[in-house]
Amino acid sequence: MYGTIRHELRIARRAADVWALAGDAAKLHTWFPGIVESTVDGNQRTIVTATGISMPEEILVCDDRQRRFQYRITTPIFKHHRGTIDVIDLGDETCIVVYSTEADPRTMAMVIGSGTAAALQELRRQMERAN
Repeated sequence: MYGTIRHELRIARRAADVWALAGDAAKLHTWFPGIVESTVDGNQRTIVTATGISMPEEILVCDDRQRRFQYRITTPIFKHHRGTIDVIDLGDETCIVVYSTEADPRTMAMVIGSGTAAALQELRRQMERAN
């Protein structure tokens, strides 16, 4: 069994605008607290945390039509990891952003989940401030 966690929030901004930032793999560090760098080479992304830890990831899906971004952390501390960001248009110039994580070992989902909750809050702050 994987550990899973999901956070979602409504953003008072068009889904296309939110997706332009949330769906850009190279811009993760601009809205995910604790990540200071994100570089992309093909379907590989490397993030660097504020503590200097480099974490390799594989981009699994970046679908502009569905507004879905999926990735997996490939460092050996995980037997399995998949993160998913969905930007869902509500049809009223707002959207819901869902950030879910599944991981093995299960406890890592909780560790990552606290970061993803903070990331969604920062994404909303940036998107609604720019509106």
